[in-house]
Amino acid sequence: MEQSITYFDTPGKHNTDEVVAIVARTVRERGIRHVVVATTSGSTALRLSEALKGTDVRIVAVTLKYGFREEGKRPMSEECAAELERRGITLITQSHALSGVERSFSSELGGASRSEVLAAALKSLFGVGFKVAVEVTLMAADTGAIPVGDDVEVVAMGGTHGGADVACIMRPAHTNHFFKMQIREILCMPRHK
Repeated sequence: MEQSITYFDTPGKHNTDEVVAIVARTVRERGIRHVVVATTSGSTALRLSEALKGTDVRIVAVTLKYGFREEGKRPMSEECAAELERRGITLITQSHALSGVERSFSSELGGASRSEVLAAALKSLFGVGFKVAVEVTLMAADTGAIPVGDDVEVVAMGGTHGGADVACIMRPAHTNHFFKMQIREILCMPRHK
């Protein structure tokens, strides 16, 4: 099998429209039924929703947890969350799979947990957006929003400080079975991290 990969010169949200177009084309061509998208404000998920209008592809939007920026508050507006749900997009708000409570221990006591080391390695080797794509897929699997198994493939989208700059086809897994996860194809990513 021969497939092409799109490489962006730099990471960031300026790549979002091209990533959305690549994902929309890929799921239509391959018959992939689930897309997991990282979205802080909701705008990337809304763009994806427009691009996939008229399909039966299920969009799972994963956003930052309550308290990420301000105690007791979610970074995404309630209006945007309601619009995502109105469009049939599954919205997940939970702790990062690759930090969570471990970040609290590292911040308070120093050092790094294994999950934080994994996150740092993914960011260093492949970039922030790639780490995010892996992480949101774990989070979507743990909430039951996507199917999991050897014969399951989903498209995962991540970004670097907003928007999207990475998309890949993955075999999803739950966090407690992380080593079953497979990155089967990279659709697009930045060359520079």
